[in-house]
Amino acid sequence: MNKYLSLISVLLILAGVFGCKDKKETTTTVETLNNPEEVTETSASTVETKKNPVDFVPKGYVIFDTIYGDLNKDGSEDCALVIKGTDKSKVIKDDYRGQLDRNRRGIIVLFNKNNSYELAVKNYDCFSSENEDGGVYFAPELSVEIEKGKLNIHYGHGRYGYWSYTFRFQNNDFELIGYDSTSSNGPVIDSDVSINFLTRTKIVNVNTNENAESGDEVFEKTVTKISKTKLTKLSEIKDFDELEVSE
Repeated sequence: MNKYLSLISVLLILAGVFGCKDKKETTTTVETLNNPEEVTETSASTVETKKNPVDFVPKGYVIFDTIYGDLNKDGSEDCALVIKGTDKSKVIKDDYRGQLDRNRRGIIVLFNKNNSYELAVKNYDCFSSENEDGGVYFAPELSVEIEKGKLNIHYGHGRYGYWSYTFRFQNNDFELIGYDSTSSNGPVIDSDVSINFLTRTKIVNVNTNENAESGDEVFEKTVTKISKTKLTKLSEIKDFDELEVSE
């Protein structure tokens, strides 16, 4: 009888020891999951948020232009910053044009949310400087516009025409969905091109009236399909001057 009592006592003691160990491990796990510091760090690492647009400008850059408009159709004024480098070694002396700042430019796009700004996309060096050499022509003029929820990168070339890239926010980036260009000779349009990268459609209009004055152009229209299927991301463009979009 004493043997059985001793055996029962031993089993009860072992059960108590393992039971206490399991309870201690469960409590520790719950405390770790509820640690507010870990949750905060995880959330903060997903989206970069700051109070003012200027706070996103990296060291060694200044703001070249600021554009406001609604980019995600939520009724708030979002912001696009064109920034420019400040490297003194990129400031040169030209024999004819004097001192020229050849620092490249870039873009930072911010969403306005809850009275703060969230980083949508950044590309610090995708634009050449405003002082590039245009050869026998002047260099095209860059402008950034926000219209109908889209971001437009526009290059105006005066009497010679223009070309423009249309981006829309999707897949966590601004993707190139459209391209438009016009080749002109003063007020007369020689040709224009429009590409829709979503439908993969390219439309080319060529003026066939050699004696046309402004408004007298007669266009011959050609519609083709392009082979390009992957959309170009704004964050991945190294240089807009070398961006190929026509195929």
